[in-house]
Amino acid sequence: MQFLAYILIYPFLWGISILPFRLLYLFSDGVYILIYHIIGYRKKTVRENLHLVFPDKSEEEIKSIRKKFYHHLCDMVVESIKSMTITEAEMKKRFTFSNVELIQQLEKENRSIALMCAHYGSWEWIFILQTYMNVKGYAIYKRLGNKYFDRLVKRIRAKYNSHLITTKESISVLLQAKREGKVTICGFVSDQSPKANKAFHWNEFMGITVPVHTGAEMLAKKIDMSVVFFGVKKLKRGYYETSFKTIAYNPKDYPDYEITDQFLKLVEAQINEAPEFYLWTHKRWKHRDKVPESYK
Repeated sequence: MQFLAYILIYPFLWGISILPFRLLYLFSDGVYILIYHIIGYRKKTVRENLHLVFPDKSEEEIKSIRKKFYHHLCDMVVESIKSMTITEAEMKKRFTFSNVELIQQLEKENRSIALMCAHYGSWEWIFILQTYMNVKGYAIYKRLGNKYFDRLVKRIRAKYNSHLITTKESISVLLQAKREGKVTICGFVSDQSPKANKAFHWNEFMGITVPVHTGAEMLAKKIDMSVVFFGVKKLKRGYYETSFKTIAYNPKDYPDYEITDQFLKLVEAQINEAPEFYLWTHKRWKHRDKVPESYK
């Protein structure tokens, strides 16, 4: 059944990917009408999240953010499909870096990098960063249920020397690279919500105390990777600019969880500046009622 689903869906995805951008975004507009006005995909979750973190905003302001978010979400979906066939030159034109020299300097100093980001702006085209570097790149991901689509996603990412690894694989893969004297860069989308009973650390995120993932920080300390945050601005439809900020050059010099807390503050600044580009369908605050007494 998995292979049947793949051979039926793949031609449709490929057909979308070869559309010129004007038609691609026209298709995105159609998807927006479908998922927002007809299906109502996670509208309740989005509404609740926005009211939760922006209690002072009016209903009209919340509605405006919600609509802009769904437009952006649909754009990201079609842009991820476009990754199948987009050229390197086109991607470089549309996904630029304001200070890529920061990353290049760390590479010159033989520093491996833990690259932290949030579900904000667009993270789909960050893999083009590899064309500005010589080191091998990795990204932590959750394996897809369909093994054929999982291979497809891995193949797309590998075009620019980036390789997807699961959380379970990350320590062994990166430690092996370190033992072999290889410099690596590994991407972490670190704003997900961990299980409350397995969280090592809680902190405020957008004014609400929640469990936070600390895996990127702990791995960076274990392997001695400089920690860098990348933030993305959407300049206009289909165009993004990424900037880098070093959180910790030597992560072992920082008390536990300080790096993670700094990361959260940087994410909050992005959200407050342009909230429509955050992934509001994500149930980030679902454990807010389970805060341990030590964090109250």
